[in-house]
Amino acid sequence: MKTSSIRWVPVALALSLATLGLSAAAQTQPAPSAQPSTVEKAENTGEKAWDATKSGTRKAVNATESGAKKTWTGTKKTSKKAWNATKRGTRKAVDTTENVAGKAGTAVSNTATAAADKTRQVGDKIGEKIPGTAQNEAAKKP
Repeated sequence: MKTSSIRWVPVALALSLATLGLSAAAQTQPAPSAQPSTVEKAENTGEKAWDATKSGTRKAVNATESGAKKTWTGTKKTSKKAWNATKRGTRKAVDTTENVAGKAGTAVSNTATAAADKTRQVGDKIGEKIPGTAQNEAAKKP
């Protein structure tokens, strides 16, 4: 029996040491916790901030591009309307000026013609009294 107990001593000793080693290893490793560490929290917050920044920047770029396109389109339309209005206004002003100038020209012409006719009539009356003029000769004939 001596031989059998000697054999069991190393096995029992090995088991005891192994058990002690496992419990010691279990004690030295941190127990898994339900709460993330401060580093993990910081990393998570950083990732969220980065994602939010990327998303916000993308939205800002899209909004700027959209606003710029709308502004450009509005400016083109407004410029075209203004140009067309200017052309119409200029055309109307030219037509009105031509009308007024034409009427003024006609009035001046009519006035000048009337004045010339009156001047001729006065000249004819004077000429009737001057001997040797065509008007004097014409006045003598009945």
